[in-house]
Amino acid sequence: MSKKTSFKDLINGDQPVLVDFTATWCGPCKAMAPVLNKVKSKIGSSAKIIKIDIDKNQRFAHSMGVQGVPTFVLFKNGSEKWRKVGMTSEHQLLSVLEQHKGS
Repeated sequence: MSKKTSFKDLINGDQPVLVDFTATWCGPCKAMAPVLNKVKSKIGSSAKIIKIDIDKNQRFAHSMGVQGVPTFVLFKNGSEKWRKVGMTSEHQLLSVLEQHKGS
């Protein structure tokens, strides 16, 4: 793992990638952390979940149209498949990931 994978390379695969745009000061983001951990434990290696701190990556977050946190964006094969701003349930995240894992 000496070479960093670019974001574009990461989302261009046929494996779903759920991106959590977050911030350290965001209360709802902190509340979502255990939910995301449960989702990750249930989906295993069928999808990836990555966190992007909007304060450390302001230009990138802006280019992705992130206007509030948390913002969740699901990518597959390089395309945005789903987006949700604000808190969401474990059930909804699992449902969206399941819907896109085989398509």
